[in-house]
Amino acid sequence: MVWNRRGVNCCYHRAMQLLDQLGVALGLATLAGLNLYLTVLIAGAAVRFHWIELSGAYENLAVLANPWVMGVAGALFLIEFFADKVPWVDSTWDAVHTVVRPAGGIFLALAALGHMDSTMTVVAALLAGGAALATHGTKASTRLLLNASPEPVTNSVASLAEDGLVVGGMGLIGAAPMVAFVVFTIVVIVCLMLMTWLWKKVFRRRRKKALEVNQLLATQQKI
Repeated sequence: MVWNRRGVNCCYHRAMQLLDQLGVALGLATLAGLNLYLTVLIAGAAVRFHWIELSGAYENLAVLANPWVMGVAGALFLIEFFADKVPWVDSTWDAVHTVVRPAGGIFLALAALGHMDSTMTVVAALLAGGAALATHGTKASTRLLLNASPEPVTNSVASLAEDGLVVGGMGLIGAAPMVAFVVFTIVVIVCLMLMTWLWKKVFRRRRKKALEVNQLLATQQKI
């Protein structure tokens, strides 16, 4: 009976540790889709200044505290901070990062999950890349719609809101990884549905704009 209790306790702690790791991995990948450089910078600062203690399961995340990694992430975040608030420049930046953000999300997730067999590594990479792509796609499509408006204020508000979500999300990951796992799972599902609806709206608006231009050209040719 004593052995059984120890076995149950061991399985319970292992399951809790796995949920923690999944929460950290999914959270980092999801937030990387919004702002990769800010996510890396905050995670690196948390490790470097001992805001969090890395256990053996998370030792691969120690690389984020490297001064070179933090320096590059900080410089790129500074560029993105300003580029992200200028209409159409933000969409160009998003287009460039369509590959970069999911790739960064995959790296962060795999670092959080630690050593796994090759099959699980591939599965984890696909899921992490999908999560990052979901938030990135939602962000990019939202910006395209906002850029259609004549005033630039909404871009700045949206950019600051996204940065705030990253900061808040990183805080949630550090405070309650298991809760983060549930929250970010819901976020990814919502983003997938929202992204589909937003891109359809973007394409409809572009089609309408193209028709208006064609009608205008046809009218000028008649004149």
